[in-house]
Amino acid sequence: MSRTRLFGSLCALVFLVNFARVVFAPLVGQFVGEFAIGEGTAGLIVTLAWLGSAAPRLPAGWALTRFSRRFVILASGAMLTLGALGVALAPGVPTLMTAAFAIGLASGVYFVAANPFVSELFPDSVGRAMGVHGTASQLAAVAAAPVVTVALWYDWRLAFYGLALAAAATTAAFVLLAARTDLPDAGAGDTDFVGGALSEWKLILTAVVLMGLTGFVWQGLFNFYELYMIDKGLPPATARNLLTVIFAAGVPAFLVSGDLADRLPHVPYLLGIVSAFIGSVVLVVAVSGVVAVVAASLAVGFAIHMLFPAMDTFLLASLPDGSRASAYAVYSAGMMTTQAAGSWAVGEAIEAGVAYDAVFLGLAGGLAAVVVAYAALARMGRVPGGAANAEPAA
Repeated sequence: MSRTRLFGSLCALVFLVNFARVVFAPLVGQFVGEFAIGEGTAGLIVTLAWLGSAAPRLPAGWALTRFSRRFVILASGAMLTLGALGVALAPGVPTLMTAAFAIGLASGVYFVAANPFVSELFPDSVGRAMGVHGTASQLAAVAAAPVVTVALWYDWRLAFYGLALAAAATTAAFVLLAARTDLPDAGAGDTDFVGGALSEWKLILTAVVLMGLTGFVWQGLFNFYELYMIDKGLPPATARNLLTVIFAAGVPAFLVSGDLADRLPHVPYLLGIVSAFIGSVVLVVAVSGVVAVVAASLAVGFAIHMLFPAMDTFLLASLPDGSRASAYAVYSAGMMTTQAAGSWAVGEAIEAGVAYDAVFLGLAGGLAAVVVAYAALARMGRVPGGAANAEPAA
């Protein structure tokens, strides 16, 4: 069977994995009302999903030195099914937090195994493959707010019952297709988890700091976007659907950025994307009125989603076969841990009385300082990274 069909099942799985993470954002207001909690606690529920996504990445990276990519992806699908059922059945906040964390665990395991696997399925077009895979993930983000809107007509828990059923069916399809496909053996030599990661520590650190801090700002922004837009004076329904606008802008961004990442110098391209994201955050703060806010939302959504395939291509095309999964797992864990606290930090700041505008402008300013530092290091030739199958970083 062709690798393209197997890739299709991975795109279906990544749709569900990402849906499970982002669906919490449009439910923040619902959690506040139904469970009688504050914004800080609601933000913590979201943060737990993303911390859960960070937590298993090192163990999953180690598992990839002992088990096949296929087996680890199967495990992630099973975890997603159980986590979604846990959210659907949660009677209170502690159980909800635990199930949210479990959903995060499933996504962390999936991305650590699937992203290197995708790059190895199509080694001659890593950027394009990551762009298509990311587009499938992004379509889930687009669907999250409308699905929640429909589910709220009945019960928001229905969204998670449906997620559990779809996850089980898609995981089974992946297993059947993988058994009938000629799989690559590019990761066969990646058997030393610690050694592989240590050999690429400079590249890993470079990516963790840039992606982690940018993601910290992004997490804080999009998880409170609905409440922020209501604070700006927009109707609740309009505010909720602006999340759809942001995520819809990411669909073409993944395709465009994945293709460009195969062609442009990696570091200048990454810094340009982060700079565009900073400018779009400032624009969101500065504008008012529905039309202007929609335009700013499109800008911020397009900019941030260009970053994801660009960063994955930068890493996966630079890492050699013998350390790709190990090094990518360490990067993933560090990046996700750094960014996961963004929604909790913003929630605590808002609950303490700090204005939304001040919070987001402060975060944008801090990120701008990071970009300036990276630009200076790049000019001095101190930022690592290279072509596919490059020698390990010194």
